[in-house]
Formats: sequence, C-alpha cells, structure tokens
Amino acid sequence: RLYQIPFSMPDCLGESQTLHLVGDFSAPAEFFVTLGVFSFLYAMVALGLYLRFHSLYSQNKKLPFADFCVTLCFAFFWLVAAAAWGKGLSDVKAATRPSSLLAAMPVCHGTDVTCNAGTTPAMGLANISVVR
Repeated sequence: RLYQIPFSMPDCLGESQTLHLVGDFSAPAEFFVTLGVFSFLYAMVALGLYLRFHSLYSQNKKLPFADFCVTLCFAFFWLVAAAAWGKGLSDVKAATRPSSLLAAMPVCHGTDVTCNAGTTPAMGLANISVVR
C-alpha cells in the first residue's frame, strides 16, 4: 500500500504549496516495535518462570534448552529488525532529500526560475536510533 504524506512548501510568491511524498515507510518501524514488545513480554514471562518455578526450571532439562532456542530466535529477529529499521531510515532520507523535494515542486520546473536546495537536514539522532 502506498501512503501520500502531505507537506507544505512555500513557492516563490510566498504562497504555500502542498506536495505529497509517495511511499509506505511504516513497515520497518512497526516490525521493530512489535518485536520489542514481544521481547519485553517474553522477558517478563521468563523472569516469572525463573523466580516462581526455579525448582521446575532446574530439574527439567528441556525447559532451559527451549528458553535458549526462543532467545536465539529473538536475537536473530532483532538483527533482522535492526536491518529493516536502517533500510526504512535510508528510504525516508531519500524521499526527504532537498534535491528530491525540489524536483517534485512544479514551480521549480520553469525556465526563468532558480531553486536551490539549501542545507541538508540533520539526521544524526535518526542514525543513532539504528545503531542503538
């Protein structure tokens, strides 16, 4: 599915012009957050199991192995989610690059009009969110 995200940009006459970014950039973030919620819930269940039923956990040899397998699966999916988050961020950066936005503005396509991109927005905190 494609979303059209409206945003306003001023044109040369000082009037506001509405442009639409086309694309769905929410899937990687939704996957990342969903995995985080499931990881938190599993950690709470495992903590309750460790604290309440410690004797059952130490006597049954299959339970620690099952816990290890589930934790290994969560670690793998966390790596996949971090990669998806990074890809989603790079897609957002590409869609909001000033040169891409200028190319989408009809007012900049005139022969007697000069548009410049200005400065590139700071994405430092977004980059840190992928690394962490």
